[in-house]
Amino acid sequence: MINQPEYIELKKKRELGDILTDTFAFLRSQFKPFLTTFLKIVGPYLITALVCMGFYFSTFESVINATAYGSQDLSFDSYNPILLFVFLIVFVFSALAAYVMSQATTLFYLKSYAENNGVANFEEIRRNVYKKFWSFIGLGILVGLSVGIGMMVCCIPGIFLYVPLSISFAIMVFTGRGVTDSFGYSFDLVKDNWWMTFATIFVITIIVTIASYAFQIPVAIYQMANIGFDAYELDAEANVASFIDPIYITLNLIATLAQYLLNVISVTAIALIYFNLNEVKNNEGTLERIQNLGGNLED
Repeated sequence: MINQPEYIELKKKRELGDILTDTFAFLRSQFKPFLTTFLKIVGPYLITALVCMGFYFSTFESVINATAYGSQDLSFDSYNPILLFVFLIVFVFSALAAYVMSQATTLFYLKSYAENNGVANFEEIRRNVYKKFWSFIGLGILVGLSVGIGMMVCCIPGIFLYVPLSISFAIMVFTGRGVTDSFGYSFDLVKDNWWMTFATIFVITIIVTIASYAFQIPVAIYQMANIGFDAYELDAEANVASFIDPIYITLNLIATLAQYLLNVISVTAIALIYFNLNEVKNNEGTLERIQNLGGNLED
């Protein structure tokens, strides 16, 4: 069990400002226990993805250098296309697994936190994450296809679909519904509160995007500095090779790691949006508090 220093009521009505405030308040108060849980469950897949990404960048650097400077040192051992393909496949699957498990871990942490009065159970969270892994994959495919087709037809249908469907993952976790039921119920839940939901998601997206750009700034500065230093080079391949080096690779890996961690903010905010909509529609949290109050009076 993970002891929590402070309890924040999740199942209650919130305005847009309250959702934003409580999102950061929850993550701040749960920083240590949540980060521990996150790293234990998501960490191995995230590290695998970052290692494969680093290897891919390093191999690309060696290929560019050899091409740019006419080196003959690019042997089969240093550039094995089969090994490179294997690393690419491992990277794709590990990155996908890390993203899915990041989202699932955050939502199931919130669920365990709410059900156990602020005490999140690690074993319960881990068991549920692995149990629902393929359900998250299936729902993700369904949501991705729907929003993608909507965007292809016109941006407006895509945005309209994205708002309710972004909450479908929280519905699946907190209500125990299946993939298709969660998909369908999301429209019913958001129906009368689409604009408020859109505004909240829009603001959170802006905040997370700006924060993620902050980690991209060092990468951009380093690129610009190297290109400036090597501006006299007329060979484009040589210029490319000049900034694909260990420092550039490291900065990119840090930026990628930050994106995974910052995604937690979006998932937490969407969970609070779900709790607000569920409270408006079903008064679930209010009824639970009344029942608990009645039980305490009887005792």
